Amino acid sequence: MRNKLMIVISALLVVSMLLAACGGGAEPTPVPPTAVPPTATAAPAAATEAPTEAVTEAATEAATEAATEAATEAATEAAAAAAPAAGGPTLTIWADEQRAPVLETLSKKFTDAYGVNVNIVQKGFGNLRSDFVVAAPTGEGPDILLGSHDWIGELIASGLLAPVDLGDKAASFASNSVAAFTYPDGKLYGMPQAVENIALIYNTDLITTTPTTFDELKTLSKDLKAAGTKYGFLRQAGDPYHFAPIQTAFGGYIFGKNADGSYNAADLGLNSAGTVAALEWYASMYADGLLDTGANISGDLMGSAFQNGDAAAIITGPWALNAIRESGVPYAVAPIPAGTEAGRPFMGVQGFMVNSFSKNQLLAQTFLQEFVATDETMQAFFDRDPRVSAWTSVAEKIADPDLKAFMEAGKVADPMPNIPQMSAVWQGWGDAITLIDNGKATPQEAADQAQKQVETAIAGSK
Repeated sequence: MRNKLMIVISALLVVSMLLAACGGGAEPTPVPPTAVPPTATAAPAAATEAPTEAVTEAATEAATEAATEAATEAATEAAAAAAPAAGGPTLTIWADEQRAPVLETLSKKFTDAYGVNVNIVQKGFGNLRSDFVVAAPTGEGPDILLGSHDWIGELIASGLLAPVDLGDKAASFASNSVAAFTYPDGKLYGMPQAVENIALIYNTDLITTTPTTFDELKTLSKDLKAAGTKYGFLRQAGDPYHFAPIQTAFGGYIFGKNADGSYNAADLGLNSAGTVAALEWYASMYADGLLDTGANISGDLMGSAFQNGDAAAIITGPWALNAIRESGVPYAVAPIPAGTEAGRPFMGVQGFMVNSFSKNQLLAQTFLQEFVATDETMQAFFDRDPRVSAWTSVAEKIADPDLKAFMEAGKVADPMPNIPQMSAVWQGWGDAITLIDNGKATPQEAADQAQKQVETAIAGSK
């Protein structure tokens, strides 16, 4: 490349010298009248002019050709620098079917900017964590994982996550979403993308006034059943996540909290008086024939019952909105009813985490800071899958009344515990609820069993 540039410079120098020789500078010397006649002197002049034009043209062509060749080579080298190098790094990202398409678009931009291949792997959200736990330590996992903030306790305890730096973008995220991804060690382990919580959704043809307490909801269920509606209030059997706001409404809890608001794993409240009271209210719905013992209602069956008018009220999240809207059933979104106090749902935050075993951590941080943490990308995520954005400028523009109602219900939400002990809770807690669903235990018996089961699981994970 350097030699070609020297050729160009030399050719230009030749051209400039020849042009100086042919151009007008000093005045020509006069020819005496008695000297060679004009016809005799004309021939040498013509002979001299012809070679000068030829040399000038040749030099110009040489310079132009050399310059063109040099420019072409420079452009080729620039393109090669931007294209992924053979054997170079590949940034791998695991995400669900909602966010993968947006990431595919970003991957092309990242490749154009940095010459790095990006591989987007789409997985079911329910498989992301379990697959990551198996793959990450072997070097087969992704560089970036999409997941929920409550995963970080287990993943950090297993040494699978690296801290995430939001850089100068930190102020653009909702503070509660950043807090959810912040571990008790004070470090941030995820870039938030969406914030979500559940709420009460009810059929406005069947329930004309928003229920504000669970006792009121139970009374409505009795009246509706007497009038021919199959279910007043229906909930998904055996599911602790959707039971949590009922539990908190009666003063129950999973983990107590320290003075600084962090969760205290030593204070497990699965058989606390409040939790037992919540299970008692739930068991009374079965005892009064308002729910079907042993029916094992799944989330899909619950949703279908609401959409076809068989259920007047359910507790669910914004992910159910599309199906409800398509069904045509009239509905409203409201805060969780109260028991002895306000019902507090869990707040979940989904975002992007970095694999501590990744050899491309710097590239991962660059991708997140420069390509994900932007107005355009965060808006694209929202447009693709309307959930409350953790990016404040997108959240502030939400006009959808249903999402605004979910945001209102989420004002009292508790961040789902992100401590590692939380992973030991779900099974025992869910088993206790299932015992009530199937009429196999009293509320106190179910609560005591859950407490013992989870205490044993936590002890075994140490």
